[in-house]
Amino acid sequence: MQALRLLTTRLELVSATVELAQAEIRDLSTFAGLLSVPTPAIWPPPLNDEHSQRKFLASLQKAKPRDAGWNLWFCIRREPPELIGIAGFKDSPKEGFVEVGYSILEAHQRNGYCTEAVRVLVGWALQNSAVRVVVGHTLPELTPSIRVMEKCGFVLVGDGPIEDGRQTIRYEVTPKRFQPFASQGA
Repeated sequence: MQALRLLTTRLELVSATVELAQAEIRDLSTFAGLLSVPTPAIWPPPLNDEHSQRKFLASLQKAKPRDAGWNLWFCIRREPPELIGIAGFKDSPKEGFVEVGYSILEAHQRNGYCTEAVRVLVGWALQNSAVRVVVGHTLPELTPSIRVMEKCGFVLVGDGPIEDGRQTIRYEVTPKRFQPFASQGA
């Protein structure tokens, strides 16, 4: 499967492939070379580890060509080129729903990169006729994560699943509520 690429004003998002996911686990410098970025001093971003990397790799190995993009995306700042985080989907759309997730390296947080990445991915997802709603789950105390979703038009709909013994909250956005363009200071 060939990597898909999405561009924003400041970012390039590259969809994960088996080759990229294997390199991410095995050799960070090869991984960075495949993405044409310098080797990051710190990787992976928060709430990600080798377990989650292997989970994404296994998912990619089972994927069919039609599943391209419905997995992990690597977030690259365009100028100067630097790998700053990940975003993506937990799976391909099911019954009209798809779930988005994201994590940006701490040094790049509070710069609007995450909102920019989520906006382009949600816009990409909502162009697919199989998607009626994009879902996001977060912990109630993760205010920056909540703000990212709110800036994209997500609304709180209630409790989400329990993850690692902790209750999450669920946000959703529909095409009607989606905020595709960044507001000042996003």
